[in-house]
Amino acid sequence: MSAPVPPPSPSPRPEPEPPLSEGRFKAALAVCMATILLAVLDQNIVSAVTVPIARELDPVHGIDRIPWLVSSFSLAATAALPLYGKLCDTLGAKRIFLGAVGTFLLGSALCGAAQSMGQLIAFRAVQGLGGGGLMSVTMVVLAQLPRPGAEVGGGRGFAGIGGIIAGAGMALGPVLGGLLADTADWRWVFYVNLPIGLVVLALATVLIRIPHRTNRRRVDFLGAALAAAFSTALLLIAEWGGKEHAWGSPTVLGLITAAVALLGLFVLRQATAAEPVLPLSLFRNRVLLNSFVVQGITGMAMLGSMVYIIIYLQVARDIAATSASLFMIPMAAGLSGVGLLSGRLTRRGWSRRTFVVSGTGCAAAALGALALTGPATSLWLIGAELLLLGVGFGQLLGQLVQLVQETAPRDQLGVATTAIRFFQSLGGALGTALFGTVVARVYESRMPGGSTSRIRGLEGAEHARAVEVFVTSVDVVFACAAAAMLVALVLATRLPLPAPVAADADAEGSGAVGAASPGDRISGEEEGVGAGRAASPSGPAPASTSTPASDR
Repeated sequence: MSAPVPPPSPSPRPEPEPPLSEGRFKAALAVCMATILLAVLDQNIVSAVTVPIARELDPVHGIDRIPWLVSSFSLAATAALPLYGKLCDTLGAKRIFLGAVGTFLLGSALCGAAQSMGQLIAFRAVQGLGGGGLMSVTMVVLAQLPRPGAEVGGGRGFAGIGGIIAGAGMALGPVLGGLLADTADWRWVFYVNLPIGLVVLALATVLIRIPHRTNRRRVDFLGAALAAAFSTALLLIAEWGGKEHAWGSPTVLGLITAAVALLGLFVLRQATAAEPVLPLSLFRNRVLLNSFVVQGITGMAMLGSMVYIIIYLQVARDIAATSASLFMIPMAAGLSGVGLLSGRLTRRGWSRRTFVVSGTGCAAAALGALALTGPATSLWLIGAELLLLGVGFGQLLGQLVQLVQETAPRDQLGVATTAIRFFQSLGGALGTALFGTVVARVYESRMPGGSTSRIRGLEGAEHARAVEVFVTSVDVVFACAAAAMLVALVLATRLPLPAPVAADADAEGSGAVGAASPGDRISGEEEGVGAGRAASPSGPAPASTSTPASDR
């Protein structure tokens, strides 16, 4: 009788990746910030030059196809987000980061060389596939950078800076786009990405060093495809409903039916798949669930307020598009200014929960004030209200991402980070569509047979009356956004209180946005799904699912 076979010895744990030097860490951080800014600026700059593009590539029908030029990017970017998260957790964030940047640059080069609107729309979708990963995957990279004097993940506190830069880029993008439209060929809007992106690729390859385990797990491509199909249907509903097609038209009703069916299939797949792209266990955690909902509401209110304050300035105050975009500067100042103060507030004991409560409150107050705007309201007052709005959103964009990253299990960091971006994108698209419907319905109820697109052609008393009704319609939008932010405020107050632990010495010495604070650790006893995040990064992992690897 043969001797019993001894059980296999467990796989050795990988040695912890040594922290980066101070200089290398700062350089890697700068590369990540440049990547986020590149992604956000591109999307918003292009929106400011769509008219010159359409007139050159298709003088007859180009203007009618502008919505597709904008939405093709956002459709592709949003649809790819769930897959990006799972790939980060499976293959490593650095590899996916480099792939996303490369895809974005390929799309940029193709867009610059496009010879027709059809080509440009298709190439914008390619660019969007990469652009969707630039923002979310970069935040995963930030969360995993080994910071000098800290264990792996020391860069997680800087993920909040990415949120601030993203918000500031959203506000400043239209301004830069207007300047480029006036001074340069529109093709340089795309070509300018190439030298910057190539530098990012080269530096990231050398500087970014992230330890990870290569997981021997299948990627749920069917689940990713269902998520992409659902988000595409939902975004098309937002894009077409009440605009190109009536809400009761067969096209929109068919899309609504398809979206509901796809959502049901996606949930079923996530409940049964061995390795789901968006694990349903994340939604059983109160911190994660509330954060996802608050981020979705924030996306809706932020994008909607930006769109309709610009429209108000152009229609009601007769301010040119480029000049109107300058009013986003106070909002950008609020977004950036709160980042400079966050480190000090953190050292004074502000927790993530405090920031989220304060941010939703400031945003609700600013939107409520904007809801009182009239046809002759002081432009200085509007600027002050936008500054307050930026302060509110600035506290949310960074802190919510970090709250999710600190709460999610370590092996689901990628899917959790991309999930919060996913809900922000969907919230922004749905909010814009719903707000557009609100404006149209309110205006038509008070101006029967009228249309907001005809206001510019009216004169005298008729024009004044139309402007007054239009402003009232926009005020209803701001009131709806304020109400939504009040809901977010209630959800923020329901976040668990932070666990009382000793202050992290590293947090005490950091003035960066989102530096860790004593109040940032959520009790693992109450929020079980986040217990894995509290473990040491060098802790054991199941030998059957992964092998040591170095992501360099």
